Amino acid sequence: MNIFEVNKAREEQKYESLITRKNAVSQRYNGVYDRYVNPVLTSDHAPLIWRYDFNPETNPYFMERLGINAVLNSGAIYLNGKYYLVARVEGADRKSFFAVAESDSPVDGFRFWDYPVQLPDTEPDETNVYDMRLTQHEDGWIYGVFCSESKDKTVNDLSAAVAQAGIVRTKDLKTWERLPNLKSRSPQQRNVVLHPEFVDGMYAFYTRPQDDFIETGSGGGVCFGLCRDIEDPVICTEETVISPRLYHTITESKNGAGAVPIKTPKGWIHIAHGVRNTAAGLRYVIYVFATDLKDPSKLIASPSGLFIAPHGDERVGDVSNVCFTNGAVVRENGDVYIYYASSDTRVHVAATTIDKLMDYTFNTPSDPLRSVDCVKQRCELIAKNKEYLASLNK
Repeated sequence: MNIFEVNKAREEQKYESLITRKNAVSQRYNGVYDRYVNPVLTSDHAPLIWRYDFNPETNPYFMERLGINAVLNSGAIYLNGKYYLVARVEGADRKSFFAVAESDSPVDGFRFWDYPVQLPDTEPDETNVYDMRLTQHEDGWIYGVFCSESKDKTVNDLSAAVAQAGIVRTKDLKTWERLPNLKSRSPQQRNVVLHPEFVDGMYAFYTRPQDDFIETGSGGGVCFGLCRDIEDPVICTEETVISPRLYHTITESKNGAGAVPIKTPKGWIHIAHGVRNTAAGLRYVIYVFATDLKDPSKLIASPSGLFIAPHGDERVGDVSNVCFTNGAVVRENGDVYIYYASSDTRVHVAATTIDKLMDYTFNTPSDPLRSVDCVKQRCELIAKNKEYLASLNK
C-alpha cells in the first residue's frame, strides 16, 4: 500500500475502535449518580469524511484538511428507541456548529450523522452558534434554543460580542425551521431554556439576563419569563429571578439554566451550572434546584453546593476546570442520563433515576451561607450519625 492507503486504513481502524468501545461505570461513588469512565463524544468521534479529503490525487498523504478541535455542550433527546445528542462541534477555525450523534445505548456507541445540522441562515450578523437545548414541547414540536453570537459593532474590540437566544424547531432533527431570536429587555441573553409545557397558556423561558457578553453585571441569576407567541418570541413579563447568584457560593460570578427541567411528582428539577472566580480563573460546576409544579417561577428546593464537578482528566482541556450541561434524557422507567461537557473539550454521561434526583433535591439541606453555620450543619449530621450508630450497639 502507498502512504495514502496506509494512513487512511490506520485512521479508519482507530475510528471504528473508538465508536465501538464499551463504557463502564466509574468507581467514584456518591450514591446520587454513576459517572461513566469514557467520554461519549470527543473530537475523535467526528467522522473522517468531515476532516479528510479521500481523493488520493488531491490529498496524497491523507492529510487532515478541516480539523475538529472539540465536541462539547450537547442537547439530548430520546426518540423512537434511540438516543440523540445535538452536540456543539468546534472546528479548528474556532467556529462552532451543530451535529447529531445517535446511539442505541445511552452511554456509548454514539455515531455522528454524515452531515452537520444546516441551520437556515436568517441572521446576517451571526458569526457563531452553540449550546443547543432540546425541548420536546407539548405543542408537538421539538425546539432547539441556542446561543446566537455576533460581533459587538458598538466598540472597537475584536473580542467584544453580543449573545442572543436563537430558536429553531423540528419534528425529526433533520429539517429545521428557524424562528426569530428571542427578545427581552436584557441587552444580552445566554443559556436560555424553553419550558416543555405551556404556563398560563403561554410559552415559558428560563433566561439569564446579562449586561455584557462575559459578565452578567446586574443580572441576578436564572430567571423565568413568559412569551405569548413562539413565532414572534418576546418576553412579555418581568424576568423573575428563580435561582439567584449569591456571595461566596458556587453561583457567585454567574449561573445559568442547563438541561430542560425534569418533571417529577414533587416539582420541576433543574440541572443548571454555577460559576465562581478563583485565582486560576472561572470554575464551572453543575448544581440542582427545584421549582413548583403549578408555578415554575417559584423556587421550592435548593440543595447545598455542587452536583457535578470536573475530576481528574476532566479538569484539563481548552477551558480547564469546567463542567457544563445542557442536555439530559429521562426514560419512562425513571432512568435519567445527564450529558455534561468537561473543560469545553468532550462530552460525558452520568446516570441516575428520578427517585434519586428527588431524594437528593428535597432531602439535601440548603446552604446556610456562613462558615460558622456550615460547621453547625455538619456537626448536626455527625451527632445524628453517632446517635444512630450507638443505638445499633445497644
